[in-house]
Amino acid sequence: MPRELIAIAPRTPQLREYEEQPLESRQIRIRTELASPKHGTELVGYRAENSGRRYDPAWGAFVPVDPEDTGGFPFALGNMAVGSVSEIGPEVSRFAVGDRVFGHLPIRETHTVEETNVDPLPEGLSAEAAVCLDPAVMMMAMRDANIKLGDEVAVFGLGALGLMGVQLARIAGAATVIGIDPIEARREVAKQLGADITLDPTAGAGDAGLAIRRMTGLHHRVGPERPQRRRVIGGYWEIPSQHRQLGVDVAIESSGSTQALHHAIRSARFGGTICLISYYGRDAAGLRLGEEFHINQLKLVSSRVESLPLRDAPAWDLQRLVEVALGWLVSGRLSAEGILTPIVPFEQAEEAYRDIDEHPERSIKLGIRFG
Repeated sequence: MPRELIAIAPRTPQLREYEEQPLESRQIRIRTELASPKHGTELVGYRAENSGRRYDPAWGAFVPVDPEDTGGFPFALGNMAVGSVSEIGPEVSRFAVGDRVFGHLPIRETHTVEETNVDPLPEGLSAEAAVCLDPAVMMMAMRDANIKLGDEVAVFGLGALGLMGVQLARIAGAATVIGIDPIEARREVAKQLGADITLDPTAGAGDAGLAIRRMTGLHHRVGPERPQRRRVIGGYWEIPSQHRQLGVDVAIESSGSTQALHHAIRSARFGGTICLISYYGRDAAGLRLGEEFHINQLKLVSSRVESLPLRDAPAWDLQRLVEVALGWLVSGRLSAEGILTPIVPFEQAEEAYRDIDEHPERSIKLGIRFG
């Protein structure tokens, strides 16, 4: 019998057998070639960090759940997969046996889905790049962040999302792109993909926000002098013009760490923008909103591709976003090189999935190879 990777309890992955059901008229069967999970949102559920509350679309807010709720366990793990069609229903018109397809699918050996639930794998697109489509659509976050020509941009968290963000910031016209991550291997890939500077936020005093302020803006251009002192006007104090130019114009937070979010806020110039694309499944430890956020008139922007309509609707919808991201992956304008690391055989999926939670330094975006 075929097997699938599921979470049977918090932080407990398991390979489980399942039975294949007969195809319905418009269904296809797919034999999986390569699959990959999400290292952000998916791990929040896997760790049960959001247990006890759920989003209620009727209220547009999180509400308590029944105390006996299981938190969704067991549930399938995985986000995207590539495979080949092995069987088709009698009324299927989009695919033939042998066609290669991809889509949002869990980590399992076969998939039985409606033919409209997947798409043909574009010619020239590798399976490794295809499973990186999900992080590539973070171009929406870069649009929401409103990066302008010549801006200085910091990207916190250099997982798959952050590494795409480094490239997209460059495409958007950023003059300087800074990548921040404690894992050296991720910083090295960021350099290869276009980051001008990379920082280890745990190095030195562990103050990434202040380190970024020291290397950007007017302070970076004119030298190490301390900015002029504030002046008092009618009993109120004014932030000097030099002070207002210290820091990046835009900070992108893609790590899922609230401490990183605090330093993203700390790194932004007066009036700057912090764009959050992470899903924070826990209390906001280390986030001090009474400091830079309170004084520097910063803009916090939350960006999420599933929250429709998009801010630029109707000109931009999900279909347009996906088509552009996919086109850039095919053309090479966006690169997945070095992002899918490691790639392990399906037999090692349990251990490898546990590693992305317990040993994040061993991976960027996990790939699972079948066959």
